[in-house]
Amino acid sequence: MTLDTLTLTAEEAWKLVEAKEISGGELFAAYRAAIEERDEELHAYLHVCEDEGGDGLPIAIKDVISTKGVPTTAGSKILESYVPVFDSTVAARCKTHGLRLLGKTNTDEFAMGSSTENSAFGPSHNPWDPTRVPGGSGGGSAAAVAGGLAPWALGSDTGGSIKQPSALCGNVGLRPTYGTVSRFGVVAFASSLDQVGPVAKNVRDCAFLYSIISGRDENDSTTVDVPKVELPAADDLKGVRIGVPKEMNETEGIEPGVTDAVRKAIGLAESLGAEVGECSLPRSVEYGVACYYLVAPAEASSNLGRYDGVRYGLRSEGADFREMLMHTRHDGFGDEPKRRIMIGTYALSSGYYDAYYGTAQKVRTMIRREHADVFESFDVIVSPTSPTVAFKIGEKANNPLAMYLNDLLTIPSCMAGLPGLSIPCGMSEDLPVGLQLIGPQFSENALFRAGHALERALGFDVVPTRLKS
Repeated sequence: MTLDTLTLTAEEAWKLVEAKEISGGELFAAYRAAIEERDEELHAYLHVCEDEGGDGLPIAIKDVISTKGVPTTAGSKILESYVPVFDSTVAARCKTHGLRLLGKTNTDEFAMGSSTENSAFGPSHNPWDPTRVPGGSGGGSAAAVAGGLAPWALGSDTGGSIKQPSALCGNVGLRPTYGTVSRFGVVAFASSLDQVGPVAKNVRDCAFLYSIISGRDENDSTTVDVPKVELPAADDLKGVRIGVPKEMNETEGIEPGVTDAVRKAIGLAESLGAEVGECSLPRSVEYGVACYYLVAPAEASSNLGRYDGVRYGLRSEGADFREMLMHTRHDGFGDEPKRRIMIGTYALSSGYYDAYYGTAQKVRTMIRREHADVFESFDVIVSPTSPTVAFKIGEKANNPLAMYLNDLLTIPSCMAGLPGLSIPCGMSEDLPVGLQLIGPQFSENALFRAGHALERALGFDVVPTRLKS
């Protein structure tokens, strides 16, 4: 198996399997060999699996998604020994379609981070430049796809954890409408925000994988039926109304190279027939990050309360239950989960609930309404996915606020429960730039159509230069 075969899109590889020109087992073996050869440098995987058969393609799954008989650590020492006895709904649906689990990908601990540096097992590295981060929290899935170590992958997104690493690694990533993909069996961070989604080499692969994992699930009461997923084929944008929020395209902190690449992509969209106009989301951008960092930690403080050293995972020694509990959480949680648990516990405490968490929920409603107003005039809104290209490992590790601002542009739509698609739109400093397309609820097909037409016109080469033969 050559590197060229490993750079095929999932759709191309699937057609080869259907035509019996290659077997799923041969593809699995080729990816396993590539992982053994290159993952020491990238550290995209926390666990690599043996082939258990199937008639479809290999797939990598972020290590916050439960997989029966395969370790699921959430990137944390507190779950280092945890092996689920059941599959998450999304993992089960992948198996039903014959997909073969390659392994579990690295993640910031409990999906809390924007660089994968918060993983208890060490950071992942960006395939375009291994001295740089792949983004987070789903940096392992993005690095695996970009590095030729998986044809596609599943990630999870709370405030940008699919879109942002996809942008930094030159992938296509979808954060679906909240409720269209089951969260059953997914390690919870912030339950009203968490959503599983696909990471792929192109938009059609992303749409195909979304069609596999989406839909109502009786095990998750927040799920809904979804419109039939259409694999995009259009190469123009005639009739598509694209809004360009000034606050998300001209805000302080967006690198000039990122701005240039995104402006060129918007100009290209206009040449493809789109109607492009300026719009505004002032309060969403101004208050989005602050709102997120009240709501998400508050929900995290509740969700992470289950890790007590009694039922599963790490148990540290202690003279009594209280001491054992304290030692377990001290030893098992890293700095970022501890930071967010403390923030969230404070926000939910008696006397402060209304002032902090309650107010944040009101702001969240305002953000949702502000987006709804924009979508009365536009079908899609666009902005950079990340304000910057991939930054150096360690550059922001000791500055939590600077790290949080990496999600400045992805958080508002996540707070509103809206779908977002990130596609690579160019290069800056020899690193990929991501373009974010956001639509109203259940508009995934419209995003796929717009993303596919732009992708074809942009002609971005998704294979990192350093990996080409």
